[in-house]
Amino acid sequence: MVNKLGPGIAVLRILMALGLFGSVYWQVSDRLSHNVFRPSEYFTFFTITSCLISATVLLVSAISLLRKQAETELLSIFRLTVAASMVVVAVIYNALLAGSAPDVRDGNYEWPVLPNLIMHNWMPIVILIEYLLVDSAAKLPLRKAFWVLVYPITWLIFTLIRGSIQGWWPYPFLDPQYGIPNMLKWIGIISAFFIVLATGLLPLQRQIAKIYPKN
Repeated sequence: MVNKLGPGIAVLRILMALGLFGSVYWQVSDRLSHNVFRPSEYFTFFTITSCLISATVLLVSAISLLRKQAETELLSIFRLTVAASMVVVAVIYNALLAGSAPDVRDGNYEWPVLPNLIMHNWMPIVILIEYLLVDSAAKLPLRKAFWVLVYPITWLIFTLIRGSIQGWWPYPFLDPQYGIPNMLKWIGIISAFFIVLATGLLPLQRQIAKIYPKN
């Protein structure tokens, strides 16, 4: 399927990447115009880092398709990481964060609705579907799915160190003022969710690939 639809899939990935980059740009420019942009905080939200990484991986994979290059193992791991991360973004946001109280420092400012929907709802769904249906990935052994944890663990370590120094936390469930046990509970739940996604998406994609073969 990829051999026949490669250019079309490449264009789709480019459009997906532009949608993510554009959403981030929209939010940044809107907050700048209202004088409420704090870059050292904004670019450390898991949603924002995940969207930027996802957009970059989508562009790289699109270029690989246009050049008719076989997807490397490393790129396949990145694509799996992107799919799992964006699912986590959607689930955690909609389950825990949607409708939460705004930052008091923002006054009456309200986030623009459309880019928020793109990043937290629409694009995670599109990325997941595209990952499962487009079998361009290298044949990864299941044990390599655990490399998906490198990104969220790195982000978590950075966030905990930063928070302990500056006293600012991007998400309330990571703030130790609400209790260390509560913080550890949510870290454990989200980590387990990542593992389930990583080890589940890889074999699921393979099963779907048997229905829709490459050639």
